[in-house]
Amino acid sequence: MTAQDSKLGDTDDKIFVGKGDEQAWLTLALANRHGLVTGATGTGKTVSLQVMAEGFARAGVPVFAADIKGDLSGISEVGVPADFIVKRATEMGLTFQPDQFSTVFWDVFGEQGHPVRATVTEMGPLLLARMLDLNDVQEGVLNVAFRVADDNGLVLIDMKDLRALLDAIVPDSSKKGPDAADDPLADIRKAAQGFGNVTKATVGTIQRQLLVLENQGATKFFGEPALTLKDFMRTDRDGRGMVNILVADKLLQSPRLYATFLLWMLSELFEELPEAGDLPKPKLVFFFDEAHLLFNDAPKALMDKIEQVVRLIRSKGVGVYFVTQNPIDVPDRVLGQLGNRVQHALRAFTPRDQKAVAAAAQTFRPNPKLDTAKVIMELGKGEALVSFLEGNGTPAMVERVMIRPPSARIGSITPEERKAIMDASPVKGKYDTAVDEESAYEMIQKRIAGTAATADAPAGGGGGILGQIGSIVGTIFGTNVKRGRLSAGQVIARDVTRSVTNQVIGGMAANLGKSVGGQLGGSIGRTLVRGALGGLLRR
Repeated sequence: MTAQDSKLGDTDDKIFVGKGDEQAWLTLALANRHGLVTGATGTGKTVSLQVMAEGFARAGVPVFAADIKGDLSGISEVGVPADFIVKRATEMGLTFQPDQFSTVFWDVFGEQGHPVRATVTEMGPLLLARMLDLNDVQEGVLNVAFRVADDNGLVLIDMKDLRALLDAIVPDSSKKGPDAADDPLADIRKAAQGFGNVTKATVGTIQRQLLVLENQGATKFFGEPALTLKDFMRTDRDGRGMVNILVADKLLQSPRLYATFLLWMLSELFEELPEAGDLPKPKLVFFFDEAHLLFNDAPKALMDKIEQVVRLIRSKGVGVYFVTQNPIDVPDRVLGQLGNRVQHALRAFTPRDQKAVAAAAQTFRPNPKLDTAKVIMELGKGEALVSFLEGNGTPAMVERVMIRPPSARIGSITPEERKAIMDASPVKGKYDTAVDEESAYEMIQKRIAGTAATADAPAGGGGGILGQIGSIVGTIFGTNVKRGRLSAGQVIARDVTRSVTNQVIGGMAANLGKSVGGQLGGSIGRTLVRGALGGLLRR
């Protein structure tokens, strides 16, 4: 089937992206081999991103994309047949059909989309240290804090939990000799010192970095209910993939928070999704705008993990597309894994620009008809050099094409339109209200106040025979004990028990406390292997 045979241009297994001397098709079965969209400001990167997002959505593939300028939000509204759009479509042999796509808006700050939250436990010390810009010594102390929290059943949900824990591991110089026995946190302090020298000065530096992060809005990010990533992987009632848009205009003012948040999402997807092998189409496609922020000043350990995530997440059926101005923004070892390329115009005004043009030209499979380096500087708005994977996964020769017009609206939407979409959202009400139950902060405060119980009484589980069954089973497996008191083994037993009990008594099991690391579904791996990227750290 050709582009002319389909009113939308797409086929069952390909997305029609543009046309020049040849047509440019993105093969769905190879879309999880990742990709790169680059070009100078104003050359059409956002439109190319929207065209690909629309194609994936039509094919039933959910999409997640960060919207830096708000321009991508128009994908949720019906396209306008402006003269230049109709003209371009006609020149490509297309019949322009206005369309719109089911969209869910997300916002870390909860202002222009549903709130996105993660727990401190889920984030883990590696990514948190990156977010806080800690040195090796400070990162080591943060790892000690997480280990002590694990060993003492102190659940880290939000920022105040982490602050309370850091205060608790600092040696108390006022408690020496006989007075040391009066310190309610003596066992925590001793455990921390057992892993190395934890000084007040180092902890103080971490606390100050936490304050900087809080001032950037991280307080709203860390908490519960934590995001369930399966909510990104929905289709609408017509079988089209939902388009998830992260409103990132304000988030981008905190670039380290932005980059770390998106990397956390990738790592969580990697940990939660099963191996899928080669699929006819991806399970999810992830567009990472302003991708250079991910790699700026990243330490080698983190770069190794980024490379590993990008390489391995393909087998989970997830495609990752980096969007940035220059291809040299992406390290070579990551760049080599990005098989599908869309290169908009670059301007060679400086030596660095000239280097970027040369680097971009060298990454394409040469076309004898094109002087790639020269064409990159001549491309007009909406034009691009394109090379997608074909056949057995080899790159096609680079072609100069005009990107097809999107079917949905180009540009931003109004606040009223956004509100209407959010009111009809499939996740409305699920994340909108924050929950703050007992966790490390409250448990430490109880210790200090001398009111912490030595053991929790078994929960009754309700009256009658069903309640008795739940109580007996919970006592055997330790599931009646509040989350902060559970060992790792009890966590596993509790998850199995809850699953069985819920089936037997039809969901009568009461809320037995917050699950480790936020919502328990899919979190056993995060309990055993610490936090975001934790699964990879032990591979």
